[in-house]
Amino acid sequence: MAEILPEIETFARIKVVGIGGGGGNALNRMVQSKLRGIDFVAINTDAQALHYSQANNKVHIGKEATRGLGAGANPDVGRQAAEESEEDIYNALKHSEMVFITAGYGGGTGSGAAPVVARIAKEIGALTVAIVTKPFTFEGDRRRKIAEAGIEELKDKVDTLITIPNDRILQLVDRKTSLLDAFGTVDDVLKQGVQGIADLITVNGLVNLDFADVKSIMSNAGSALMGIGQGGGDTRAIDAVKYAMDSPLLEVSIQGAKGVLINFTGGRDMGMHEIEEAAKLIHDSVDPEANIIWGTVLDENMTGEIRVTLVATGFDAERMQRNHFMNPASKSSDLFTKPETDLTSLEDDEAEREAEPTIPFLDANGSRPVFDEDPEPMVTAKPKNEYDFEPITAPLDEEIVEFDFDEDLDKEAKDKKIPDEPIVETISSDFEDDDDYDKPAFLREGLKLGDDNEDDDDIPSFVKKKL
Repeated sequence: MAEILPEIETFARIKVVGIGGGGGNALNRMVQSKLRGIDFVAINTDAQALHYSQANNKVHIGKEATRGLGAGANPDVGRQAAEESEEDIYNALKHSEMVFITAGYGGGTGSGAAPVVARIAKEIGALTVAIVTKPFTFEGDRRRKIAEAGIEELKDKVDTLITIPNDRILQLVDRKTSLLDAFGTVDDVLKQGVQGIADLITVNGLVNLDFADVKSIMSNAGSALMGIGQGGGDTRAIDAVKYAMDSPLLEVSIQGAKGVLINFTGGRDMGMHEIEEAAKLIHDSVDPEANIIWGTVLDENMTGEIRVTLVATGFDAERMQRNHFMNPASKSSDLFTKPETDLTSLEDDEAEREAEPTIPFLDANGSRPVFDEDPEPMVTAKPKNEYDFEPITAPLDEEIVEFDFDEDLDKEAKDKKIPDEPIVETISSDFEDDDDYDKPAFLREGLKLGDDNEDDDDIPSFVKKKL
């Protein structure tokens, strides 16, 4: 019997759009990873950056507005460039069922052009999902404000918006990681976010999902959360889920989510029961009525390990704000490596996380730290004295003798004898009579200066020496 294969036209048409420098870099990483069933579109105002893009479809926007020199970190210029090239953007996106938008927010092209691209994708009728990053704190307050304003505008233009703070990605890398590798990790996170969702549709697995399943979770979902975790060993699936739920990528807790999309990626040794047990952990953490859809993806290179990509949606504004206090940034497993420790139960994991100091993260204003509970008062060590001497204390089992210093001084004074004779003070003097008070000291001592002739008084000393 011949195998019946679906025609290529029946597959969901998925396009990933990388906008600006940050989005373009992430796009190149996805192309190199050979993600299956996806078309890549690079959009930029910078002609040189676009030239080196590995995307098979490139759109140079704002040729008149920027003359190919970029947006100069001005989102207004990026927006004008996209509006100038709306027809080119439309032609690049038409016939799409799903559009992913990736961009690094805080600059000009990504922050300004992404809302325009998202609007066009929605007008086409595509399920539109944006995965964008917030700038590192060290990039400055200006870029942070640009990012916040741009994300607020983008939120109303897409079905689902996933934001990832770059500061939290730093928790996935070692302190000795180079700047180049750190930004490479940012690209990897964006790639994993897109791949974790797209693979559920385009890649065959033990439990397959179709485009309608994904759309039911992500259509008009608003703000969403994404977590990634990986595990190995006997409890690999449970460990991966725990790490995904506790991922530094999650700005808030998934508690109360009304829609959850889960991707389990592993080798052919991935078992059904371990997946069911791991999925139950997520079920117990979200809204009881949540729509949970999960699928599996086979990867021959993942034998012995399981990677979980978790997308949670359906939060109201009040829940999102409250969850900020429930999931502070905490240490998670490395992004694509097996965790160093195997945790066998949620209770053990919870105890371990409570023992570790949590790291406060910036709130929506990017300025003040947010804690999961009221912080304990800070206790500072008492400073030592100037010479760093330790105080001397008497042992508790010895008798402490107190002294009355005033009484001792009085006794000492009584023991001393005071002489009866008056003390006569004698002062030596070289004055023989009262007239000597008017004489200079050298005359009283019988000293002579020069000649005693009074006529010589008017002669200068240097002349006297010659006489």
